[in-house]
Amino acid sequence: MKIRYLFILLFVFVVSLQTMEAKEKKEVCIQLYSVRDLIGKQNFNELLKKLSQMGYTSVEAANYDNGKFYGLTPEEFKRAVEEAGMFVLSSHCSKGLSEQELATGDFSESLKWWEQCIDAHKAAGMKYIVTPYMGVPQTLKDLKTYCEYYNEIGKRCKEKGLLYGYHNHAHEFQKVENKEIMYDYMIENTNPDYVFFQMDLYWVVRGQHSPVDYFKKYPGRFKMFHVKDDREIGQSGMVGFDAIFKNASIAGVQDIVAEIEGYTCPVEKSVEISLDYLLDAPFVKKSYNR
Repeated sequence: MKIRYLFILLFVFVVSLQTMEAKEKKEVCIQLYSVRDLIGKQNFNELLKKLSQMGYTSVEAANYDNGKFYGLTPEEFKRAVEEAGMFVLSSHCSKGLSEQELATGDFSESLKWWEQCIDAHKAAGMKYIVTPYMGVPQTLKDLKTYCEYYNEIGKRCKEKGLLYGYHNHAHEFQKVENKEIMYDYMIENTNPDYVFFQMDLYWVVRGQHSPVDYFKKYPGRFKMFHVKDDREIGQSGMVGFDAIFKNASIAGVQDIVAEIEGYTCPVEKSVEISLDYLLDAPFVKKSYNR
């Protein structure tokens, strides 16, 4: 009986190890906005370690401010993430244009802000900088100015070895001046060499459009996916993740980022359930890096 009991314990141990290994096989980034309710309440380093132990492999920041990330210097932030067993992938940050810049088309003042921003992201080890939001412009002229602005930011990022992108919500599928769909106009009027699009899959669906249709219309423009649902990922059934991921090669995706905004359970459990869905999904590849 004692030998049999030892064999059972050994079997459970081996299965547990296999489960842990399985959770480490896919490259999935977490947008730290997902754990916003815990940041400041828990030790930041310990929180990062928990995310790493769940199986997340990298982080996307959402708290850049005046050269720092979550109150840490770029070097401190990078070190904290790496000591937790992950790496720094990307960051959400933005600098909107003033009314004067929109009127004149001269956005040189805002570009000065980006100089420090790009250097800080480079020092933090970022691969991507992503602008997470822009409201619907009043005119196509203003939208064109923003496209030119994003092209210039992207050019400066590329010179420093980073990639620059734009993240959508649902409002980008409105028409500007009742003529052009904002999202389509942005894709068509930004330079693919300087600007990619981080498609938020959930918000495209909420905007009553098909992500796959956009992949086919603009192949290769979507280097990143923001994988999101209206609660834990994969729980609502409203986003066709199966079809989306099966067409990921057309999109041109290289990295996927999980973002959890709505919770039906405690935050830590919510982000783990979301990750497990992606790890268990047969249509999600281990890696999208080429």
